[in-house]
Amino acid sequence: SKWLCDLVKQSFLSEYEVKVINNGINLAVFQPTESDFREKYGLQDKKIVLGVASSWNDRKGLDVFIELAKTLDDNYKVILVGTDDTIDKNLPDNIISIHRTYNQTELAKIYTTVDVFVNPTREETFPTVNIEALACGTPVVTFKTGGSPEIIDENTGSVVEYGNVSKIKSAILCILEERKIKPDDCLHRSKKFDATRKYREYVDLYNELLQRR
Repeated sequence: SKWLCDLVKQSFLSEYEVKVINNGINLAVFQPTESDFREKYGLQDKKIVLGVASSWNDRKGLDVFIELAKTLDDNYKVILVGTDDTIDKNLPDNIISIHRTYNQTELAKIYTTVDVFVNPTREETFPTVNIEALACGTPVVTFKTGGSPEIIDENTGSVVEYGNVSKIKSAILCILEERKIKPDDCLHRSKKFDATRKYREYVDLYNELLQRR
């Protein structure tokens, strides 16, 4: 991320050239994918807010989702992927807990189904979950943390003040009530992070360095 690049330039490595190559994802897997997810959980008339993490804690913003679930009205439903039995004990009843998905395609189905992806992480370099959501046509809301804001733009999501839960909620309501963000804009943005393109950037950099020798 550019954020990490700036930190490197402030370190003992500052005398060296730094090039940013972002993380990428497989756009053949993460793409709009139809499913019966809403019917399965009885969410046909709900606005769905999604969070995804490999492990949940306050660093990843678990407390933010718990607070959101308490304040969003009955038209909304919060879904968390990556939970476990211990976390379930601390979740309010209006959060749907999914411990894990069987594969990336199943996860893509969830990204596609929901209305907004929220990443309230407090420590981050360049989270691929943001990209995965965009690649499935879903807008992203995130804290201004590390490289997380670099993944979205004004047409694909919202970046809010670090740690401000009320502004996270306001951003969610704005996106879902005004419906100005279009899935096609999210899909277009995600192409910037195509893994194949990123591999090519590494190869090009390697060849460039060889030519300098």
